[in-house]
Amino acid sequence: MQQKTYTGQPVVTLNNGVDIPALGFGVWQMEDMKECENAVIKAIQTGYRMIDTASIYLNETAVGNAVKNSGVSRDELFITSKLWVQDHGYEKAKSAFRRTLDRLQMDYLDMYLLHWPFGDFLGAWKALEELYHEGKIKAIGVCNFTVEKLEELKANSSILPVINQIELHPVFQQKELQVYGRENNIITQPWSPLGNGNAELLNNEALKAVAEKYHKTTAQVILRWHLQEGFVVIPKSVTPSRIEENFNVFDFGLTEDEMNVVRSLDTGKRLFFDPKDPEWEQKMLNSVADI
Repeated sequence: MQQKTYTGQPVVTLNNGVDIPALGFGVWQMEDMKECENAVIKAIQTGYRMIDTASIYLNETAVGNAVKNSGVSRDELFITSKLWVQDHGYEKAKSAFRRTLDRLQMDYLDMYLLHWPFGDFLGAWKALEELYHEGKIKAIGVCNFTVEKLEELKANSSILPVINQIELHPVFQQKELQVYGRENNIITQPWSPLGNGNAELLNNEALKAVAEKYHKTTAQVILRWHLQEGFVVIPKSVTPSRIEENFNVFDFGLTEDEMNVVRSLDTGKRLFFDPKDPEWEQKMLNSVADI
């Protein structure tokens, strides 16, 4: 398998030997298709080479259009999408993957993830394993999996996930999952890495002091913390200046004391959905998504 290169960017090597850019661009909650397309084009032109979407975001077509119109070859990009829970199960997963490729106007994905550990995720994983062996997907992983669900998957599969994409930011750091990931060679990929723009976090005085030292913003300090923790991080914005700002984090480094400042902000409290909440699980399983 020919390895892609991402000039001037740090990469993380996944457990199957594939390199992924350490900093990518997320498109969650980008519901306006033209706005999404323009944001992805701006991101690619800024230097981002990894784009993260999902079928449930309903913007895969916009991402595909952006890639075609970005001026950068598809082969220079790392494209991720995700399988929604309504498409769990072996046959449904195969069909959903084909629809994702059609919307993206691509013939392969760099990474494909199970979005939640609900329903027949084992059947879906079997389909992903086959697509991986066929070369249709370069790496397969999961989102929002707990330690227990990761153990269940590991006991019933032949391929270990390369990544677990989870809610993770300074006020909710999921340290147990971090440790499990490191012990099992599963990379942690935070979603909502800035705490969904949490004003209290971004105005934290300790973080502001670190940011002033490096002539950076608190958001840039937080993203730098993610990178130095070894995570693969996917900030999202539709604002051109913020897209550039989030990418401008490779020219400074935090000391261990400064890393500990960020680590000390952990409250253990989620801002979003809990994969262990049975009500959330039932809501997802009972939802109707036309994707």
